[in-house]
Amino acid sequence: MDSSDKLFNRQRSLHQILGGGFVADVVLWRRKDVTVGILVVTLFAWVVFEISGYTLLSLVSSVLFLLFAILFLWAKSAAILNRPAPPLPHLYLSEEMVNEAAYFIRNHVNMILSVSEDIALGLVIVLTVPALYEKYEDQVDAYVLMAYRKLWQLYHKFDAVCVNKVPILSLEKKKLS
Repeated sequence: MDSSDKLFNRQRSLHQILGGGFVADVVLWRRKDVTVGILVVTLFAWVVFEISGYTLLSLVSSVLFLLFAILFLWAKSAAILNRPAPPLPHLYLSEEMVNEAAYFIRNHVNMILSVSEDIALGLVIVLTVPALYEKYEDQVDAYVLMAYRKLWQLYHKFDAVCVNKVPILSLEKKKLS
């Protein structure tokens, strides 16, 4: 296929356009294990947070509960084994500070979740469209160029039939030429 028969008259392959490295290999499914791994992790995160009803707050709560349990066991085992207890600072939180922190965290978590959703959707598109285009590159280029040429012919026909009939537009068009 001649370069004039390719979209945008490009000279390089899609792999080269995407950088030709590891990322291009992943996006074009040349490293199927990594690509499938990324899709599986994304699907798992979506299933955990969407389908199961498990929320980010419950996940953070579970992690914090696990950390508190570890600290509790550490402190109790240190007392039994005559070892020093884990260093725990004295904490005091005012109601105002908690409300401000909750407001701040809620806004930022909502923003992060929105961005994460966009990334997850974009990740699926990025991992499918370029690979399909590379596989069917010649057919896609041929159809797109054929459609472009037909649209260009329709534009010229519309220009000749409609636009040139209007005297004001044709005068301005001649001034621009």
